[in-house]
Order: sequence, then C-alpha cells, then structure tokens
Amino acid sequence: MTTKPSVLFVCVHNAGRSQMAAGWLRHLAGDRVEVRSAGSEPAERINPVAVQAMAEAGVDITGEQPKRLDHAAAEASDVIVTMGCGDACPFFPGKRYEDWKLDDPAGQGLDAVRPIRDAIRVRIEQLLTELGITDQSPGR
Repeated sequence: MTTKPSVLFVCVHNAGRSQMAAGWLRHLAGDRVEVRSAGSEPAERINPVAVQAMAEAGVDITGEQPKRLDHAAAEASDVIVTMGCGDACPFFPGKRYEDWKLDDPAGQGLDAVRPIRDAIRVRIEQLLTELGITDQSPGR
C-alpha cells in the first residue's frame, strides 16, 4: 500500500475485543497503521480484565475509552473488522470487511480472557501481513 492503511475494530460495547485488537495493532504496527475502534452500544469503560490481560502482554490500553460507532469513522477506514455485533455492524460499499468470531470477554475471568487476547494477536499479525507490513516489531 502506498498510503497508511486505516483499520476500524467494531464490537457492541467497545470495551473488550475491539479495544484489545486496537491495542495489539498500535503495539505491533506503531504509526504505520491508523487505528480506530468503536461500538454500536458503547460501555461506560473498558473491561478491566481486558486491560489486565493486555498489560500482561506488555500492551497498555488504560488510556482508551469506549466510543460510539459513527458514519465518519467507518467511511474513513480501509478495513472494518467486526466482532460479534451482528446486525448493528455497519456496511459501506467498497470497504474490506472481516468478521472475527471471538468469545466475548465480558464477565469472564483473566484465565478465560488470555486465550481471547492471544487469538486476537494472531489475527492482528495476519492482518498486518495482508496489509504488507511484515516487520511487526513493537515500537517500529
């Protein structure tokens, strides 16, 4: 890609899966990808267990807040990754869509959230490869 790609992660509450995915993408791609996340029905705050699981992996998402999905964010994104938001997920012609079937970390303990975190990282690494970003060293 000649321009910096933009990726939007969408889940219902923008408190767990989409925040972890955005955290991984920022961590692995640095400033080479524009990262957004949003929810169709945003929660009051990020799931603290998701924050803890990401911190264990060296990724800090404590400064993030759930955001409402808006038309402009979706329209400005090259790739839209949905995670369990069903019919509430947006559709814009000409965008690349992926639907990642992942367990919802809401109400789960740390032992249940770790595998979700790790599965998201694997998918982020694959997405970066598909976007042509092969050096996925943190801080690059």
